[in-house]
Amino acid sequence: MTYVIAEPCIDITDRSCVEECPVDCIYEGSRMLYIQPDECVDCGACEPVCPVEAIFFEDDVPDAWAHFARINVEFFGGLGAPGGAARVGVVGHDHPEVASMPHRLG
Repeated sequence: MTYVIAEPCIDITDRSCVEECPVDCIYEGSRMLYIQPDECVDCGACEPVCPVEAIFFEDDVPDAWAHFARINVEFFGGLGAPGGAARVGVVGHDHPEVASMPHRLG
């Protein structure tokens, strides 16, 4: 099991969760953040600091956003498990489903 970042994060990328993560498993795409499921240690440190309540334990993702568990996994299809987001930096793209969503006004 792992934590999942869902739709409320799109176009927000506050990064409070990144600063709180002890294993550096939260990666930044162009429009949202993603948790690398193989690197996540399920500590839950990221969840309470998310200002938009976008982070959920995998079994607790609301039904409307359940597909974000798959989106988080598929985002790492080409990246694999790089061993830390700080080393990678901003990835520069998003999962195709996220990229195709309308931009939110900020």
